[in-house]
Amino acid sequence: MASRLLHRLRHALALTGEGSGEPAPGAEAEEFPESSELEEDDTEGLSTRLSGTLSFTSTEDDEEEEEEEENGDPLGSGAALARRLKSPGEDGAGEDEDRSPPSDGPRGSNLLTRQLQDFWKKSKSNLVPQRLLFEVTSANVINEPPSKYVLYTIALIGPGPQEQAPAQISRRYSDFERLHRQLRQQFRGPMAAVSFPRKRLRRNFTAETIARRSRAFEQFLGHLQSVPELQQAPDLQDFFILPELRRAQRLTCTGLYREALGLWTNAWRLQTQLGTPVGAHRTLLTLVGLAVCHQELEQPSEARLSCEQALQLLGASDSHPLLGPFLEAHVRLSWRLGIDKRQSEAQLQALQEAGLTSTPPPSLKELLIRETLD
Repeated sequence: MASRLLHRLRHALALTGEGSGEPAPGAEAEEFPESSELEEDDTEGLSTRLSGTLSFTSTEDDEEEEEEEENGDPLGSGAALARRLKSPGEDGAGEDEDRSPPSDGPRGSNLLTRQLQDFWKKSKSNLVPQRLLFEVTSANVINEPPSKYVLYTIALIGPGPQEQAPAQISRRYSDFERLHRQLRQQFRGPMAAVSFPRKRLRRNFTAETIARRSRAFEQFLGHLQSVPELQQAPDLQDFFILPELRRAQRLTCTGLYREALGLWTNAWRLQTQLGTPVGAHRTLLTLVGLAVCHQELEQPSEARLSCEQALQLLGASDSHPLLGPFLEAHVRLSWRLGIDKRQSEAQLQALQEAGLTSTPPPSLKELLIRETLD
């Protein structure tokens, strides 16, 4: 095969030499070896020597030229004819342009861009947390003589798309240490593999120590939340929710409704992300706080929505002490907004006739003030 290739090259060079009138005797012997000297393994070397003298036409170019010839122009017209008649000196390209391989140009670039965009759109929905994650967003040194401590703010992220701001908690080292101790006493088996940063006597406020503890607390909470036996442990639920509820209740009772509303809202998100059991007393109490604050801030639509959520959670629990107050608030807010209230009125009247609630029932604000959070 190598000898045939060599013969064709010699024939082509001979024709070129005849056409130009510049024969070069002996040059063939110098430039190319005899067929007996050209082994099969030397074909790569031959390609190297001929670098730049062989041209390859893409399939697309061939199809375009064939299509032009079939349209009645045997010599080729337009771009095809220009390519055939183009002299080496035009456009300053010379032989370098003829030697350069055809490129995809804007067409290939646009195609790649579209493919990447389609891939991103398809995969974007998958780029969401598949489980609850914890991230320390800030760590502040609090100096309140005679005590000094670091307050870690932890954001709860996921699972699923984040349509709202993540819930947050702020806890200090002693809070984490207390939770770890309580869970070890109750769940020796599951807690055996859970690591916890040890207490230090010195250098507790250096950046290195704070950074290490921040990472350790993230892993600690993530581990607890990944163990089914620990997810709904009362001490773990208290760690997340109880401090927020106490602060929100205290602000509500003192009339700081706007500040309290932010805490009630954060407590609701916490319970939603943690998967607090539906109908739990603290969930209903959170809705009481939201309804009270919205009412006091002249937001009746939001207050009514909180009452509706609570009534859906209560369902057919006619004996629940919060059912009457929620129904009474729902009737009053519906009347204020001009919304049909007959169903809530009928249910409230049935409860009163059965002696399951007083007439009138206590207001949500009264219940919230009397509530003791343990």
